[in-house]
Amino acid sequence: MSWLNLVLHMPREQADAFGDALMELGAISINVEDAAEGTAAEKPIFGEPGASAGLWDSCKLTALFLPDADPAGIAREAASVLEFELPLLTVETLEDVDWVQQNRDQFQPIKISERVWIVPTWHNAPDSAAINISLDPGAAFGTGSHPTTRLCLQWLEATFESLQKSLQQPPKKISMLDYGTGSGILAIAAMKLGAHHAVGVDIDSQAIEAARYNAQQNGVAIEFSTTHSTLDYVADITVANILANPLKVLAPLLASHTQIGGQIALAGILDHQADEIIAIYKPWFKLDVWQRAEGWSCIAGIRLA
Repeated sequence: MSWLNLVLHMPREQADAFGDALMELGAISINVEDAAEGTAAEKPIFGEPGASAGLWDSCKLTALFLPDADPAGIAREAASVLEFELPLLTVETLEDVDWVQQNRDQFQPIKISERVWIVPTWHNAPDSAAINISLDPGAAFGTGSHPTTRLCLQWLEATFESLQKSLQQPPKKISMLDYGTGSGILAIAAMKLGAHHAVGVDIDSQAIEAARYNAQQNGVAIEFSTTHSTLDYVADITVANILANPLKVLAPLLASHTQIGGQIALAGILDHQADEIIAIYKPWFKLDVWQRAEGWSCIAGIRLA
């Protein structure tokens, strides 16, 4: 079955109201993007909790309709109801596709380092001798494709290598906390890199289900729970790959779950936000920017006494 896409360009002051009107008149879904996407004028906006991101100055609104709908007529009706001037519009036919296969085609094995790969469950590992993290990308964040996830994985690898070189015999049992676990990728990586125990926490119960499935696929035992449960756990290594605003609020909590002398990595932080996060965490941690990638910073350091 084919579908119909209605595409309109309009100022941000009208985009939300027009999208709501189209939904009331029969649109199946609405998507709003930067009308300047792909040009030098493109403006990144990150929908971070606690921040009012708004919309772009000029928006491209796309509405999906069933094949027997009249998108142009519906757009005229919406403009009339809202008393807006009818924006320029186009109607496109969207042929039905195998969405499952198309989604799978988007995810190829990702090389994190010389030792670590992220491998979708339907792919063979490119390097069977590597540490291969088998992952089924779903609704939960954390596929390895985003720079914040890659930075955390690279930090974990470097940290475990350093710890294992410095530890005296018998080996210390290393515990890890993955706060904002998403797909569970960081907790799984920690276990495969040498952690003795790992706990993953997320606000989203669906993410917890995805994380448990991914841990099972990798043959590692990890305790996952939502933030609604009481967490009685203090880790040697804590990682929180979230966003800057939640990280500001979580500083005392993450400190309470990190051993004195333990290590922490924070990510989901834009480069210009790094200094503020370091300052907020200063009462509990000595932190510095560990690495940057594509406009994002990974901050890491030690839990103070």
